[in-house]
Amino acid sequence: MLAIKLQRIGKKHQPSYRLVVAESRSKMAAPPVEDLGSYNPFTKMVTLKKDRATHWVKMGAQPTTTVHNLLVAQGVLTSKKLAVKMPKAVEKVAEPEVEVMAEATPAEAAEVKEEIAEEVKAEAEMAGSEEEAAA
Repeated sequence: MLAIKLQRIGKKHQPSYRLVVAESRSKMAAPPVEDLGSYNPFTKMVTLKKDRATHWVKMGAQPTTTVHNLLVAQGVLTSKKLAVKMPKAVEKVAEPEVEVMAEATPAEAAEVKEEIAEEVKAEAEMAGSEEEAAA
């Protein structure tokens, strides 16, 4: 199946993209079927062959979500823009030992470090004995 998608070009930290018609499962650097234009995300400038984009959409090429939104903005498609799905950021859980050490004196911090080291050592011994019992 053909897809209209973005093909990244440009240097590190300076992306620019080509709008291409390519096989949907092809690699990013694979040669496209046709080059439809370009997109610069810094300037938001889009150059597009509208007649060819319309042709490929009529032929059944499916645009990606981002390309769909670009085609809607350029007037090639008349549907609404689609929501771009972004993964949610994972929240880090603060550990209480770190907070205690921030408020503690150097002597108290050393004691807490020793306690943590003893707990880790005890857990390692427990895991080792469980493995021996299983074997």
